[in-house]
Amino acid sequence: VQLQASGGGAVQAGGSLRLSCTAPTSTFSIGAIGWYRQAPGKQRELIAGISIDGTPIYVDSVKGRFTVSRDNAKNTVYLQMNSLQPEDTAVYYCNVDPGTGKFYRDPSWHAYWGQGTQVTVSS
Repeated sequence: VQLQASGGGAVQAGGSLRLSCTAPTSTFSIGAIGWYRQAPGKQRELIAGISIDGTPIYVDSVKGRFTVSRDNAKNTVYLQMNSLQPEDTAVYYCNVDPGTGKFYRDPSWHAYWGQGTQVTVSS
């Protein structure tokens, strides 16, 4: 199962974007989904995730600014990003291990990646 992220764009600092992660099948059957990002010159990192029952997790750098949610009826997981800063500039991805229904803190544990979406925040 490859998940596709979309909704990126260019915004000024303080602005907002909502990213979508679309699955080809029911997200309810897929399991927990993680959001990752890779900034220029940096390694890909987990920034947020959501369990099958809707429980979110966030890393400290996005806590209070980003909100993850899921709409299983639409096979979509969202990442609402507010108060964006230049350091949020990155390519954003979503992912899940279809075999386990989990996402991993270490992105290297995921064997496949869908196409990400570029987010650019200018100061």
